[in-house]
Amino acid sequence: MSESHSSQEQQPPERSSGESSLLKASGVTGSMTLISRVLGLARDVVIARVFGVGDGVDAFFVANKIPNFMRRLFAEGAFNQAFVPVLSEYRSTKSLSDVQQLINAVAGSLGGFLLIFTFVAVVAAPLIAVPIAYGFTDEPDKFALLVEMLRITFPYLLLVSMTALCGSILNSYSRFAVPAVTPALLNVSLIVCSFFLVPYMRVPELALAWAVLIGGVAQLLFQLPFLARMRLMPVPKVGKYHEGVERIKKLMVPALFGVSVSQINLLFDTLIATMLVSGSVSWLYYSDRLMELPLGTFGIAIAIVVLPSLSRKHATSSLNDFSETLDWAFRLVVLIAIPSALALIVIAEPLLIALFHNDKFTATDVASSAGSLKAYACLLYTSPSPRDRG
Repeated sequence: MSESHSSQEQQPPERSSGESSLLKASGVTGSMTLISRVLGLARDVVIARVFGVGDGVDAFFVANKIPNFMRRLFAEGAFNQAFVPVLSEYRSTKSLSDVQQLINAVAGSLGGFLLIFTFVAVVAAPLIAVPIAYGFTDEPDKFALLVEMLRITFPYLLLVSMTALCGSILNSYSRFAVPAVTPALLNVSLIVCSFFLVPYMRVPELALAWAVLIGGVAQLLFQLPFLARMRLMPVPKVGKYHEGVERIKKLMVPALFGVSVSQINLLFDTLIATMLVSGSVSWLYYSDRLMELPLGTFGIAIAIVVLPSLSRKHATSSLNDFSETLDWAFRLVVLIAIPSALALIVIAEPLLIALFHNDKFTATDVASSAGSLKAYACLLYTSPSPRDRG
């Protein structure tokens, strides 16, 4: 009896966890994510009330969208889907030293590629901006501002991708709270810079671009001490072949296809919006942000918690547990998504008025944003993932 009790105590937490533990972990992640989402909502209210709707804000939203599109490929999107299963398998079947070598090799491969990619993108910013914001090319000042902002915000891709690497490690070891609250730092940076950095900028909206870069640095530095305490601090190693890295690259190929389809659609939305009247990009942004509030708070919390668990159960061939966990997650997502979508359709205009309406965000802006919010809400249930963790 005592031996049985002792063996149960020695079982790792992931082997004895069921739906209740996953629900608890989802609650912790959701709570931390909710803090970030509330700050994100406060950030959007500040931007709307301080900067309103206009050329400068449109330019910032487009400039910020491009590195965020790439982030879906190299951070929370395809990379995360490929990295977490391999890391979970290493954690289940190999030593801590092997796990550390995998992390170092991935950090070197990912970081080295993105460093070169970011440098090229900053230099070629005018060429990148043309196909994304073709409608701005008829307005030289607006296009020049977009290019300047793109050069400031694009390094965020490197920073947030390395942050996502750190967050994936923490999530795989059931440290969900730290990665979930990390995006709040970007929101804090945007709010603070909107008030205190604006007076020093040639164009007020440039403060938003610099806030993104500052927030990216803060996010990465925030997670490193937690990894150091776990003895899993990424130390990039470049140039050495690693079996795990090659597997991650192969797994990324189908994931890249799945992620890129939805993201390319979003870029087309932005491209079309740049060809319309000034403010169109901003109207889409604010409605999209409200649509992502329930999706990001609950949907991403469930996905973050379930993915490492599914990966470990697949690695240990626990097919029944795998199926039950997937079924539980699907039912919970349906329970949340459908009521949220209906609520957003019904209260679209009152919600926008309560949050954003003032002399810089007019009744016309409210009506235009409400139309796109209702359309977005219809797709809430089918959305694959939040597009912006902030």
